Amino acid sequence: MTNPTELLRSRYGEIPFNYEIDWNDSLQTLLSHRSIRSYLSDPLPPGTLEWLVASAQSAASSANLQTWSVVAVEDPERKAELCKLSNNQAWVNQAPVFLVWLADLGRMAHIADSRGLPHVALDYIELLFKAVIDASIAAQNATLAAESIGLGTVYIGAIRNNTQEVATLLNLPPFVFPVFGLSVGYPNPEVQPAIKPRLPQSVVFHRETYKLAEQDEAIAHYNDIMKEFYIEQKMNAAVDWSQNSAERIATLDYLKGCKYLRETLNNFGFKLL
Repeated sequence: MTNPTELLRSRYGEIPFNYEIDWNDSLQTLLSHRSIRSYLSDPLPPGTLEWLVASAQSAASSANLQTWSVVAVEDPERKAELCKLSNNQAWVNQAPVFLVWLADLGRMAHIADSRGLPHVALDYIELLFKAVIDASIAAQNATLAAESIGLGTVYIGAIRNNTQEVATLLNLPPFVFPVFGLSVGYPNPEVQPAIKPRLPQSVVFHRETYKLAEQDEAIAHYNDIMKEFYIEQKMNAAVDWSQNSAERIATLDYLKGCKYLRETLNNFGFKLL
């Protein structure tokens, strides 16, 4: 088991607080998370996906509506197509399984239709929010379960750049929207990604009320931590986290195909009232 001090140092670039806690395997898995972008081609053992789905279904669900589903893609040709639709991210192809997590209100619509009931609430954005949140919580449960048994994962949000094509490829009905993908497989031991530092807790953790202006000093400190991280990882040391983040939201280029998300959602049946 990794020393908690070293994990905290990796996660924050320093020791941010005095950790007086009974250390356990769950905390170890959580703090050790890193995105894996190089995989072995080894298939997952039989039953692995079923355990991951069981973990996902153990997550909280708003009103127990369980408005999510997941499609496991293992067929090489279908994975290759999803890779193209995800900006050609190689790890979509490399990993033996690509999971596409869905905000699934189609099941609710089908149940209502089968009982002769309307489903006018599905026209409102709140129900879509619930489904996206449900899918996200479920996926994170599955991710933690995968990492706890030695698998690696990386989220792929780029499938939303070509949402209609993804939906056609996966035969998605109306009211079922692909939220993100997740590559799952055994990490390539020859490629060991580092734990990437996160923002200081003083930026994201507020007590009683939210405080924005007081974050500036801590964010500047984080810029320095990330510069050191990039130097250690032999990456572009000139990258400034704040500047890079600001430039991403300065134009619509960052959104790529997602800039048309409202129109796409309307085509999927969501009126977004």
